[in-house]
Amino acid sequence: MGLIAPKAEALAARLGALTAPKGLDAARARALDRVQAMGLPHRRDEYWRYTDPASLVAPTAIRAEVFDPQDEAAAFDGIDRLTVTFVDGVFAPDLSDDLTLSGVEISRLGAAPDWAETAYGALESLGQSPVARPLAALNTAFATDGLLIRVTGQAARPINLVYAHKSETSDAILHHTIQVDEGCELTLLESGAGAARFNQVLEVELAPRARFHHIRAQGRDHQRRNVTHVFARLGAEALFKSFTLTANGLLTRNEAVITFAGDNARAHIAGAAMGDGAFHHDDTVFITHGAVACESRQVFKKVLKHGAVGVFQGKILVKNGAQKTDGYQISQSLLLDEDSQFLCKPELEIYADDVKCSHGSTSGAIDDTALYYLRSRGVPKRRAQSLLILAFLAEAIQEIADEAIAADIGARLEAWLDRHED
Repeated sequence: MGLIAPKAEALAARLGALTAPKGLDAARARALDRVQAMGLPHRRDEYWRYTDPASLVAPTAIRAEVFDPQDEAAAFDGIDRLTVTFVDGVFAPDLSDDLTLSGVEISRLGAAPDWAETAYGALESLGQSPVARPLAALNTAFATDGLLIRVTGQAARPINLVYAHKSETSDAILHHTIQVDEGCELTLLESGAGAARFNQVLEVELAPRARFHHIRAQGRDHQRRNVTHVFARLGAEALFKSFTLTANGLLTRNEAVITFAGDNARAHIAGAAMGDGAFHHDDTVFITHGAVACESRQVFKKVLKHGAVGVFQGKILVKNGAQKTDGYQISQSLLLDEDSQFLCKPELEIYADDVKCSHGSTSGAIDDTALYYLRSRGVPKRRAQSLLILAFLAEAIQEIADEAIAADIGARLEAWLDRHED
């Protein structure tokens, strides 16, 4: 059966505005076949019913004003790290450190090592079932830049990918593929707005006992539109931890697809979002337990005001034989007025009988009793509200293992609250 007319028309228009880059041709061709079979997302699709993808699939990006912060240091400035900068999706060597790091091999898409021929796009392809993710396949087919990272030891420093937005009409497509060898470890930091429209894929393959820490601070450019995808597959006893901070942005959709392929592995994914006014933020997570005694944890918190919209779609799938699974999911919103919305769709699908899985979702206002308690002890109202909001977000921030990075994220949340006191 062919694609419905709106999906087919959107696909034709989008493909007509793109040119396939050279390199990794076989993987790109397979990804293009996937896109053509699926079509681009439409509001009628089940997992897009709460988020309108029209601006993400349009042939060109909508103009987005470039924001130049003068009142806040760049994210992770106080962390000793290797910095790799992309300006509107293009690698900027003059703004980047030398791509040499003990325990890590770093290449760019245009100079792919042999292992990338089979790794590039592999996890994205696997992540297309049971839910189609056409914007990720589009990314694999047309990504113009990105990194291929293989971790062969203990990375000497974190790698910080900085995404600078300079052009008001930029339309960036970036793809990173990471392999962490057995027993090795990497911390990856990401920061910045990316572009007026930003489509990004991050693939992470973890060998047995590998460890991967991911902390992302999405930029303050309010008019930007972002769609990001994280695909991760965990070997036995591997550890995957990811945290995302989102403040501002007209439209942000962060997708995560995590698969347990080895026993006794752990995956924690968390996020904190702060929205004021014209703000639509969507976290869509799909975790598949396909091995024994694995632990997954999803913690998502959103603070919304002046008509902002938050979305959470989270699923835990426990396959037959995945006994002793421990799956935890919590999604909560703090609505600071009656105009904001939180739309939530938690799901559990379980085919094993020796499991411990739970999910919960709540929406509410600031607790009047707690607010009264603080004010009765001399705390000014605005400060009391900020303290309660930060306490609400604390569970998500606690998923960050590095105390210095967690402190940086906490400071950014507090700064956002100070800027949005009314």
